[in-house]
Amino acid sequence: DRIAELLGAERLAVYLLEPDQDRLLEAAGRGLAGPHTRVAERLIELARGPLRGREAMLIDDAGTDLRLASVREQLAETGIEAAVGLPLRVREDLIGLLAVYPPSGRTLTPDELALVTALAAQLAVAVQNARLHEQLKRRDAERREALEAEQQTSRTLRSLYEISRTFAQSLSLETTLEALVRTFTELLGLDAVGIRMPDERGEALLTQALHVRDERMTEAVTTILQRPQPLSPRLRGLLAGGRPLLLDPRIATELGGAYGLLVPFLERGSTTAIIPVSTPAEVLGTVTLVSLDPGRPLGEADLELALSVAGQAALALENARLYQQQQRFAETMQRSLLPRVYPKIEGIELGDVYESSARLDVGGDVYDFLRLDDGRLAVTLGDVTGHGIDAAADMAMAKFVFRSLAREHPEPGDFLAAANHVVVGEVASTKFITMLYLTVDPATGAVACGCAGHPWPRLVSPGGDVAALEVNGLALGIDPDQSYDALREQLPVGWALVLYTDGVIEARRGGEPYGDERLDALLAAHAALPAAELARAVVDDCRAFTGGDLTDDCAVVVIRRT
Repeated sequence: DRIAELLGAERLAVYLLEPDQDRLLEAAGRGLAGPHTRVAERLIELARGPLRGREAMLIDDAGTDLRLASVREQLAETGIEAAVGLPLRVREDLIGLLAVYPPSGRTLTPDELALVTALAAQLAVAVQNARLHEQLKRRDAERREALEAEQQTSRTLRSLYEISRTFAQSLSLETTLEALVRTFTELLGLDAVGIRMPDERGEALLTQALHVRDERMTEAVTTILQRPQPLSPRLRGLLAGGRPLLLDPRIATELGGAYGLLVPFLERGSTTAIIPVSTPAEVLGTVTLVSLDPGRPLGEADLELALSVAGQAALALENARLYQQQQRFAETMQRSLLPRVYPKIEGIELGDVYESSARLDVGGDVYDFLRLDDGRLAVTLGDVTGHGIDAAADMAMAKFVFRSLAREHPEPGDFLAAANHVVVGEVASTKFITMLYLTVDPATGAVACGCAGHPWPRLVSPGGDVAALEVNGLALGIDPDQSYDALREQLPVGWALVLYTDGVIEARRGGEPYGDERLDALLAAHAALPAAELARAVVDDCRAFTGGDLTDDCAVVVIRRT
């Protein structure tokens, strides 16, 4: 529905390929009837064939396009006149299709195409992520059924259930790897466990996590297990079956690398096993299990138990990798909505910093700059409620509102009233946007500031005096008849205005907020910094206060008159 609203499209659908890749099913749709799935199947065929590798397939006239000749009958029956097909891919895997069916003659603008392409990319990752979660849930459910059916209370099965739950909750690759090596060490009573993953070229296995039970042995064992292991054709072949590989002196010598260094220990009765961590599609890594005690060799039951844990770990590792990919996408999408260049205005120095929280979804912070026709600088900074795709769409709308209304309504009160009228009609009734809007005259230093429910900006003197510009107004999107006042102030040469989102003052360490007083003290102590450095100092201090991870997105804009 949100994509339909953004594009003004009445007919669209999301189709997903079944895991066997043979059937395409409609997952969600709007305004469609008849055999439209057959049309989508043809688009999938094009995505796999002639149009392979394209982010978007544009069919301006479906009735005459020869590429759709095989589905003429279905096009006539469904009334589809044109099509925009966006393959849903995760890495190289095609998992479905987002199809928009606009009326003939309606072509997407470059901005609309870029937005819907970005949404399709995130949708693909989200679908794949959900599928992996479902697999993990099924594994967990199977484990529960086994526990209930056999009524076993042994330490091993209890541990396996806890492992499954821990992996299901972890989205950090580093945390997942550390949990994996510690779990194997404790569960099997081993001396050392290491996990390796292929390097970027796939030529060697590199140790990513290592746990040694006895600290006195850490240095010696680390020297051996941290050494890269060549991923030779012989080793690939041994791991291809997905079964544990129990090393003996002959195989260890043949494989070389870190395994070769284990030969003296193996000859004295130690045991080492290599457990593949793999999905049906690829080997994600290996777990090296080391028992140095000849009286406690690794047995068949240990290897089967390790293989069971590795199966669950494979899903957790893949999930963590997808999480990192989606987080990178979310940050890229967020930054695409932020200004890339400053307007060049003599007498004005600008600085800005945006940093996202540890959260996965796209946040709601947005800001922009504009030079008005009379030479003044117009700046807006806002915060959209919520996160994710809806927040991204509302951010794009807020940026559009600023760009389209600021020149027509340059004064703060008029601008916010006009913006509020647009937002009331566009956002859901449960959502709103807080916003600051101000203008600065570079020649006279005259400042006009309006506020719609946003934290007050700070006026900072070169000597460290800090004052809030206390201007009030209701957030945008609540009352369609709301009016807004403007506060007028002077920005002398050398002074700075600091705008920020609530992620700064509401950042928390335990139950303690960062707060206004701490912000004012920071601004006073760094008042002489250039605009960009002052913005950076605010965010860095906020991050230090929380202990490293921001609890919400933070955006800071500094305007200094020079």
